[in-house]
Amino acid sequence: MSARAATLAAIRANRPAGDYPLPAVPDFAPLVSDDRVAAFGEALARMGGRVVEAGPAGDPLAGVRDRLDAAAVVASAVPEHAGNRDLAAVTRPQAVDDVDVAIVRARFGVAETGSVLFTEAELVVNAVAYLAQHLVVLLDPADIVVNIQAAYKRPDFARAAYAVLHTGPSATADIEGVLIHGAQGVRSLTVVLCPRDGTAARG
Repeated sequence: MSARAATLAAIRANRPAGDYPLPAVPDFAPLVSDDRVAAFGEALARMGGRVVEAGPAGDPLAGVRDRLDAAAVVASAVPEHAGNRDLAAVTRPQAVDDVDVAIVRARFGVAETGSVLFTEAELVVNAVAYLAQHLVVLLDPADIVVNIQAAYKRPDFARAAYAVLHTGPSATADIEGVLIHGAQGVRSLTVVLCPRDGTAARG
């Protein structure tokens, strides 16, 4: 028996009897306005990201067209753009270390923090959210919840094997307070307000 298996077996054998449900997450008063889209955009901008509206029908990614056209390798996990790197064919996470732009859809966004949630279903290759140079995120404005407490009440966390909240691009600051984006992850994060049904973004 491996050390891992032995440890897990010991935990199971010594687990106290009875059910121990997690505590209920309380409802906190929202700290943002009723306009969740505007609040989301403001919070994301504070973290170094940006929001753009979806383009016209047939070109929802018009707002990031310059970045896509300048990229040599585009990995897309959405039907709105094909890209030229098939994420479904990737067998090793290291294989996406040359991706210039990754395009994924967020499960939902959080107005209070400007965060977006991904699971393994959205990313296809989890590492692409960290190894790509730039991240383009499609988000349905209807999928923006008010705060983190509301986010944790959604079933996404319990159903997914992997779930991660991203809040803007990677950032670090030295002792003098010089902020650098892209030091440990994506250099930029752009959210495109693109409803799942392809209609115009709602405010």
